[in-house]
Amino acid sequence: MTTVQNLYEEYGKYTYHLCLKLTRNKEEAEDLMQDVWVKIVRYEGKIEKVDKMKAWITTICMNTFRDRYRKNVRRSKYVMNQPDTLDVPILDLVPSDTLTPGETIEKEDMQQIIQQKIGELDGIYRKTIELFYVSQYSLIEIADEMKVSIGTVKSRLFRAKKYLRELMQKDELLTDYVVQI
Repeated sequence: MTTVQNLYEEYGKYTYHLCLKLTRNKEEAEDLMQDVWVKIVRYEGKIEKVDKMKAWITTICMNTFRDRYRKNVRRSKYVMNQPDTLDVPILDLVPSDTLTPGETIEKEDMQQIIQQKIGELDGIYRKTIELFYVSQYSLIEIADEMKVSIGTVKSRLFRAKKYLRELMQKDELLTDYVVQI
């Protein structure tokens, strides 16, 4: 059985040198390498299914590097000249409509957290949220299902979202994701 520790022992130096080649900066290479290994740990359950481990790790490393560069480009709000130290063509770094692996992981994490927080709501609010957002029922269908008026459904939906926001704001792990109002 392959563990992350075994992978690190076998591919740690390779990963560091690849990160160093991409960033040409020791501190950035170390940061990038840490991000790469965080992703590998997240995918620990899928390691056994990987046929070509070095290629898999290289792909994670390259994608993580691209993700970091794209975030920097987005933060600057405009693309300047390509840095001399960049080994990747600038066109490969232009944001696309598809989610990056990092964004996909973040989205999946947020979906799980939101589902957990919905589960913490009182039954009537949980059911209203699930019918409206998960099952895609209309307000009329929810009113019929719950045998209440449309106005009651609207107010329950409003309160459910308010309570859900409050639950998420109280969770310290979510402070970066929840907009404080």
